Amino acid sequence: MVLTGAHYIYILFMLAILIIMIMKKDVIVPCILGIFCLGLFYTQSIPQATNAVFNALIVSLSELGPVILIISVMVALSKALEDNNAINYMIKPFSKVIKTPTTAFFVVGIVMCLLSWFFWPTPAVALVGAIFLPVAMDVGLPAIGVAMALNLFGHGLALSTDFVIQGAPAITGGAAGIEAAQVISEGMPLFWVMGIVTISVAFYYLRRDLKKGLFKEELKQVEHVEIKYFNKKAKIATFLVLICFLLDIAAMYALNLKGGDATALLGGTALLLIVIINVMNHKKDCLDSVCNNVVDGFVFGIKIFGAIIPIAAFFYMGEVAPITSVLGDVLPAGSQGLLSDMGIALSQAVPLNKLAVASIQTVVGAITGLDGSGFSGISLAGSLASVFGTAVNASVGALCALGQIAGIWVGGGCLVPWGLISAAAICGVNPVDLAKRNFKPIMIGFVVTTIVAVFII
Repeated sequence: MVLTGAHYIYILFMLAILIIMIMKKDVIVPCILGIFCLGLFYTQSIPQATNAVFNALIVSLSELGPVILIISVMVALSKALEDNNAINYMIKPFSKVIKTPTTAFFVVGIVMCLLSWFFWPTPAVALVGAIFLPVAMDVGLPAIGVAMALNLFGHGLALSTDFVIQGAPAITGGAAGIEAAQVISEGMPLFWVMGIVTISVAFYYLRRDLKKGLFKEELKQVEHVEIKYFNKKAKIATFLVLICFLLDIAAMYALNLKGGDATALLGGTALLLIVIINVMNHKKDCLDSVCNNVVDGFVFGIKIFGAIIPIAAFFYMGEVAPITSVLGDVLPAGSQGLLSDMGIALSQAVPLNKLAVASIQTVVGAITGLDGSGFSGISLAGSLASVFGTAVNASVGALCALGQIAGIWVGGGCLVPWGLISAAAICGVNPVDLAKRNFKPIMIGFVVTTIVAVFII
């Protein structure tokens, strides 16, 4: 495989993006310049290269559009459920089983994980934290323990797996040229190894410090206001949501709906639920309230993905279809895309092995999470998975999952202090202290998960 100037331009900007991420700076500028330079190389025209920048964003938006939509819709549904305390009603039964610090930690975590799979961690963390924090502290779990449970189960396990909404695997898989379902299925062992190992180690250290009495002063009786009465609207909304989503899950299995079809079913159901719940909540003002919920959801979606669109645009240019859509039929005969070409050339030039590939994927994924987003760098993880998978004949889906795990566990709200402010704030703890608590368990999780990856890729 003979590499052209475009391949070296792509490699140069990938390295630049990595370095800038290590410096904790935003990488939109090098991504835009990278697209421009590729366009200039192929077209040798400044106007056409300039057009390529905008057209690449359109391709990226087209690829990410369904992900942005489903996340925005789910957040909008959570806003509708907040109006009549329906989410509080959903969680109330769980609070009855919280009797010890252990049950508090895992109940908070499991509820956070379930809600995060459907509504994403950011809107879920405030609800779960506000409701469970006083109850958990009453039974001996310190605020830092509640914050850890919110982080590790929500921003870690739920966000890195993203089984329901499938935003993360769609981005990672899209950059690697594979389906989100392939990332999930091939990476399933890695997702659970990382989650189980990290959470178990974190709880072990927390439990050890509890026995030492390190949180004795903090664990004083906490007064809290408990919502004891829920009107019929909250109860109806709760059961309606649960029944509809259970029916959706049953339909997915019965009709074998995956990927975009499954997302469309969830999104359509959520939109209809928003309308029905607002009719119950606001009656004659339901038209305005539905609009407000939807706007809030899309503001959240654009805020999360606004920076990701131009970043993903650059990495999509490494695939055949996107670069052809933007620049035309510019690739030489026999080319499988810039990324695949580099993977083939790498396999011919450097004797890589699966241990080296898995280790590099984990390290690079973790580095991309340093910006505190967790999502802005997983396109790079997907791109590298394609390169390495080709180079050593390994599972691209599993490598995507490994990079996705590393990027999101670091930057999605578990390790980078500026990425976990929401959980720290709702629990009233220092985000730096929370990051320190999470650091060792996550590092141990990375090591174990990377070792497992060597055997399954």
